[in-house]
Amino acid sequence: MNATAKFLRLALPIFGGAILLSSFLGGHRPHRFPYREAGLTERQAAAHLISRFSYGATPGQVDEVVKMGLEKWFRQQLEGSLPDDSLQKMLEPYDALKLNNVQIAETFPRNGQLLRMAVRDGFIDKDSVKTDQKAYREVLKNYMQQKGYKPEQELFRQLYCQKILRAAYSDNQLREVMTDFWFNHFNVSITKNDCAAFIPVYERDVIRRGSLGKFGDLLKATAHSPAMLYYLDNFTSSGPMDAAKPGNAGPRKAQGLNENYARELMELHTLGVDGGYTQQDVTQAARVLTGWTVYPMGENGKAAGEKMNRMGDDKLERQGFVHEGDFLFAANRHDKGEKVVLGRHFGPDGGYEEGMQLLEMLAHHVSTARFISRKLAVRFVSDNPPSSLIDKMSKTFLDKDGDIRDVLTTMVSAPEFWSAAAIREKTKSPFELAIGAVRSLRARIDQPFQLYNWVTRMGEKMYFYQAPTGFPDKGQYWINTGSLLNRMNFGLALATDRIPGVTFDLAVLNNNHEPESAQAALVAYCKLIMPERDLDQTIRRLTPMLNDPALQQKVNAASNKVNEDLAGPERMTTKETMSPPAPAPIAPATTAQVVGIIIGSPEYQRR
Repeated sequence: MNATAKFLRLALPIFGGAILLSSFLGGHRPHRFPYREAGLTERQAAAHLISRFSYGATPGQVDEVVKMGLEKWFRQQLEGSLPDDSLQKMLEPYDALKLNNVQIAETFPRNGQLLRMAVRDGFIDKDSVKTDQKAYREVLKNYMQQKGYKPEQELFRQLYCQKILRAAYSDNQLREVMTDFWFNHFNVSITKNDCAAFIPVYERDVIRRGSLGKFGDLLKATAHSPAMLYYLDNFTSSGPMDAAKPGNAGPRKAQGLNENYARELMELHTLGVDGGYTQQDVTQAARVLTGWTVYPMGENGKAAGEKMNRMGDDKLERQGFVHEGDFLFAANRHDKGEKVVLGRHFGPDGGYEEGMQLLEMLAHHVSTARFISRKLAVRFVSDNPPSSLIDKMSKTFLDKDGDIRDVLTTMVSAPEFWSAAAIREKTKSPFELAIGAVRSLRARIDQPFQLYNWVTRMGEKMYFYQAPTGFPDKGQYWINTGSLLNRMNFGLALATDRIPGVTFDLAVLNNNHEPESAQAALVAYCKLIMPERDLDQTIRRLTPMLNDPALQQKVNAASNKVNEDLAGPERMTTKETMSPPAPAPIAPATTAQVVGIIIGSPEYQRR
């Protein structure tokens, strides 16, 4: 036995796994989580850790984390490389999510674009468009089948469903949580048609891929993405046009300087609203980023794309153009004058590299370190995290080149993360509530779109938040009288088997033991669904509801078809949205209703 192996054999039993030997697990310095100093047992600390860095504990997971060691579990989550074979099998039918942006643009044309192509190809007479709605729809359907086109809404359906499945079933829970966090931070919205079709690749190849890397790399990747370039209009931003260079390279004619992206880049993506920049800095940054656009693709960009392909990348590069995947730096649209941003000079005629230098400067700015650290602390600690914690995280951000893993490690190793002021002080969003509930019941999801409908009904329409701020991450945004009623309705509908395509076995969760009464069921399932909490007050508060004579009527009301409340593109015509058959009698009814009451309870809304 060598010296290292002998040390490990002797040391690990002594320390009980409390010290993470991270020199053997990624090269980071050892950290011991200071939960005992905060008065928490190891099991309570494990429950807290799971609640913050996953979408909720599955049955028995607290035991698993304690056995493994809290620090080791967290390190595995930071690495995000656990095998997810069963999840990947579930995702196999979602073929659209394997496509790149060019393939999506060629397969999922928007409705207006589809009509123009059908008129162009002689399938529809432009003078009689929509005069006969039924015949019109049938002609378009036949046209799409012949050409191999698919409705754009099918792309979005797959996007919604995969997010639910990943959150519910991935063993790399922190990666999914961080994907949600960064998507919200670098928000784009389906409500903006130009960027909508590019969102699946944006989430897959930009956000999820960079969710646990370095902030600067993630910032640059979002700046190059067609989804962001379209969402915040930088694809049109142009300085004085250079007639000596190739024509209006890009999918559309330039429209002058556009400051939208530069403003949100500083206010929302990096420095923060109080980050020390001025309107003049915004204008100057916008000038630096002129010419950052999208390489032509799809039907709209066909002519421009063919012209640029004939020129070839070598010729474009000699003229200052940069072509990287879907991104194009159009040198003839770049403002070649001198610019000054936050006191730093750019140009003249620095071209593409000016933008890269700007992003690099912003990614490493002290205001960015504090702004990002605070947002992470709000997400994982409390709505109003202490300045002492933000100071520690900011220092790590600056010292470690914006390494997200290091910043999270500093946060979870700090006493502030484990303090009484942080325990169960975050309110679950509707998505977190729905996913946490199905995880706590170890449910099987065959129709994830049904859960998307419920999340929408509870107030969080995924991928549709229109403002670049993303959804607010504070409890006061999510909780009001109406939302509490919808949350209780969701709990009752889920637990009483009224959500089609979501199944589970309550008896198996309780080791096939049937509670003797509703009160016994309340005690047993509170412990199973909300592990390691002081539940005495919760049980006292929920007990009167067990004898509510109108409870069955509330269950029936909660089971009403959610699609009746919805309108717009999320309404589907697949089997997932058909009215479910009349529900079978609940057996045992009281146990299912009790579980529904627990999921809808105020205590369960907290994580």
